[in-house]
Amino acid sequence: MELEALISALRDAPAFAHKGDIRPVMAGLAGLDSGHLPLGDDAAALADGDGFLLMAMEGFVNEFVAAEPFFAGYCGVMVNVSDIAAMGGRALAVTDALWSRGDDQSAAILAGLREAAGKYGVPLVGGHSNAHCDRPQLSVAILGRARALLTSFDARPGDTLLVACDLRGRYRAVGDNWDASSDAPGARLRDDLAILPGLAEDGLCQAGKDISMAGPVGTALMLLEASGVGAELSLDALPRPPGVPLERWLRTFPSYGFVLAVAPDRVAEVTRRFRRRQLAVADAGRVTSGGHLTLTLGDQRLPFWNHHETPYLGRPFPPSSPARHQGGHYA
Repeated sequence: MELEALISALRDAPAFAHKGDIRPVMAGLAGLDSGHLPLGDDAAALADGDGFLLMAMEGFVNEFVAAEPFFAGYCGVMVNVSDIAAMGGRALAVTDALWSRGDDQSAAILAGLREAAGKYGVPLVGGHSNAHCDRPQLSVAILGRARALLTSFDARPGDTLLVACDLRGRYRAVGDNWDASSDAPGARLRDDLAILPGLAEDGLCQAGKDISMAGPVGTALMLLEASGVGAELSLDALPRPPGVPLERWLRTFPSYGFVLAVAPDRVAEVTRRFRRRQLAVADAGRVTSGGHLTLTLGDQRLPFWNHHETPYLGRPFPPSSPARHQGGHYA
């Protein structure tokens, strides 16, 4: 496929475009951080003793909850524990807000929440319910803790962009959701997530994000914008399941996927930690100065986005801010 057409399709993909919904919210909350709690990361990180408390929350599209109620409930836990891991943390507990027409409609959602909470070893400690709504609606919040942080604000020119994914999965019947979790044993899921806090605690990585509905390119762009840097990203190098078209994979939510900015002398060890758990990981690019994200495919090379000229989410604060490791983040 021609790179120009691929770029056009990616920019037009709803999941990529919908991340722009965050921009006016961040603008509306501007000033609340007072230079102390910057917005824009996978979870809020609140200094707490010798570490950080982490808080995050996910809400789900009503149509998705109605079409796949069990998997929506399952995702309520899965995507939140991924956000905590992406910050270098370990999950402590989740709560949920579940609205529905009644018990029959909510049963499958609750079953999914229960299944994932058991597999990931995260207690569901409470929440809020309403059984008199005209449609099912779900949001789930999580609390975690980190001894050392991974952030969206610490990618540096010269870093290697590593992309890690679990390719041992399948597409769900609805949408572009790659399910590498619901059929996997819980011990494997927990140990795979534990790689991320291990990297942070061992000083092997400081910057990264989990791959969201915006896919690997959109996630890389969010990381770059928050850090105030650019990058060149090779689409050929991205880990991808056999037989899956590149265009679809670029708009896929992969269940387990991370974009990390790693100093070159630490790439080998970070790569080894993913591969020893049979996870796919690849050197997919380099962080550069400036605001350009450039994509390559074969011998083609084209600019994808300049976040200095056109903010994607809106950079939350200058890269030189002294508050780099504290945050009430919104993403």
